[in-house]
Amino acid sequence: MAAVMIGIDPRKATHTAVAIDSAQTQLGTIRVRACAAQASQLVEWAAGWPDRTWAVEGAGGLGHLLAQQLLAAGERVIDVQPKLGARVRLLSARTPGKSDPADARSVAVAALRSPSCQPVAADDHAVVLRAWSRRHRQLSRLRSQAASRLHAVLCELIPGGVPRNITADRAAAILAAHHTAGPVAATWHDLAEEHVADLRRLDAKLREARTKITAAVKASGTTLTEVLGVGPVVAATVIGDVADITRFPTADRFASYNGTAPIEVSSGPRKVYRLSMRGNRRLNHAIHMAAVTQIARKHSPGHAYYQRKLDEGKTPAEARRALKRKISNAIYARLQAGARPQATGPGGQLGNDTETSAAGPHPERQLFRQATPGPATTLRPPAQPRRRKTPRTPQRTA
Repeated sequence: MAAVMIGIDPRKATHTAVAIDSAQTQLGTIRVRACAAQASQLVEWAAGWPDRTWAVEGAGGLGHLLAQQLLAAGERVIDVQPKLGARVRLLSARTPGKSDPADARSVAVAALRSPSCQPVAADDHAVVLRAWSRRHRQLSRLRSQAASRLHAVLCELIPGGVPRNITADRAAAILAAHHTAGPVAATWHDLAEEHVADLRRLDAKLREARTKITAAVKASGTTLTEVLGVGPVVAATVIGDVADITRFPTADRFASYNGTAPIEVSSGPRKVYRLSMRGNRRLNHAIHMAAVTQIARKHSPGHAYYQRKLDEGKTPAEARRALKRKISNAIYARLQAGARPQATGPGGQLGNDTETSAAGPHPERQLFRQATPGPATTLRPPAQPRRRKTPRTPQRTA
């Protein structure tokens, strides 16, 4: 039987599936309600096509749960980016229009014709780290909002306000030393105490989230934390957003994904590159925090590299971007080393890894070196040694 591609347009309340063959002939369609039995209903409907593949639009977003349920049922599932289905609809020769069956068919056609669709993998530690890093970001935003509200209230009580970097203990000490006079001042004082209580509660939640993130990063077995400036929170953000590093064949592709690679805007013989604002901005921010940490360490290789770029005439922003690209390459090498199966020696023992062993006791000294031999961490080709010219001896003529 010919291979069948089943496209699914997931929605919050319903899921629409359309099956097509290799000639894009529509074989059937179904709409199921989003419920506990949604995957079993779809598998039962598609039982007549044994050689089938499911194409879920946005398998990492709205269709994540359905894709994981189909994967657990033993089905082949691939992820289709929403923009691919939109392009199929745009270039379709049919009458323009939009409906759930039409969207599902576009997803199936995109999965059938596009080689960029990736197979869906079962959830692993990357999902855990992504969930906890998201929780940490949310708590950080709430903490910043609570601190801003506390600042605003303290400005009503203290002439000139308080320092910008406020903590719950410092604010409590200020309130304890302040004497209220009148009902208005007493009201501001009570509000400030409530904001201090909110700040203490959020600080406790942040400490708890960091503890869980640290445990999850340690359980993942990653070596990212050996890169200077990459702590547990940054490592969790990187692993959670990257998920599968093997989808980036080179360090250049990874740099383009995280926004540390410049964009070429050349025309004719004039070559121009500008700052990229594309890519995953969360991942770019994580690399930025690592770069700022390295620059602040006066005796670190990252600080020396940053100073060397400044001496070459780069601006501070340009030197920081160059350092971010170096960190991106180091992170890529670490992730590739973790994804690569460990080599075993005679008797099943792990082989010797001199670079990883050397990076263990002194991770700062091994900042830009690769964890194991693998992709190069620089865009420039290795310099070739110059061959010295031997002087020619003049020949004597008879």
